[in-house]
Amino acid sequence: MTDMDQLIKILNHKGNMVVSGRDLYDFLGIKTPYTQWMERMISYEFEENVDFAVINKNVKDESAFGNVRKITDHALTLDMAKEIAMIQRTHKGKQARQYFIQVQKAYQQQARLPKTPDEKIHLLLENSDQVNRQVKQIDTRVTKLEDDQPIAPGEYSYIGTRVKHAVNEYVSAHHLVLNNKQRSKLYQDINRGVAEVTGIKTRTQLRKKDFDVADEFITNWVPSTATLQIIKQLSGVSEGQTELV
Repeated sequence: MTDMDQLIKILNHKGNMVVSGRDLYDFLGIKTPYTQWMERMISYEFEENVDFAVINKNVKDESAFGNVRKITDHALTLDMAKEIAMIQRTHKGKQARQYFIQVQKAYQQQARLPKTPDEKIHLLLENSDQVNRQVKQIDTRVTKLEDDQPIAPGEYSYIGTRVKHAVNEYVSAHHLVLNNKQRSKLYQDINRGVAEVTGIKTRTQLRKKDFDVADEFITNWVPSTATLQIIKQLSGVSEGQTELV
């Protein structure tokens, strides 16, 4: 606040930030004598000992008796100083008002800073918790982005090979002799199952998060009863004549 303090000096009066009425008067460049001007400002319903305090003080004046002259000054609250500045309706008045607003904001920010060791520790822990939450949120987003990435070409080929082996193993284990149309029903069955457990429409939509789910399904896959029934029908085998499973 050092730069702002050079505009109009901010004083401490009984623990409160105040402005000298005469300093404000000088900054605003008022031509009316100070006492008359201040009386008029106070008439805008400002209250003594609430909005301002009267201060009598001695100032050096070589033309006065004893080189000292008594003058009256006023300690103005920042709120009163802001209103007085606004009343002037001048560039200087606007400048002073903006200055007082900045001073108050800076003071409020300073007041919020921790002062005691306990307050500092509390703030440190609070900030640490906030950072941890932000890191977790970032980790979650990164993980989601990674999981939503398409599987690599090598992984896609692996799934395709696993599907082919699963179908061939089933055919071999059950000693089946199938034509291409019947075999295609097994491929349709296993691919449909992969799509259902991973929530996709076609195998080309597989994402990294789907890889393990798809791999496990293929390992445990067996054709559905409906698929086996269709294969029987395609072979012309009557129900009960030949068991495919």
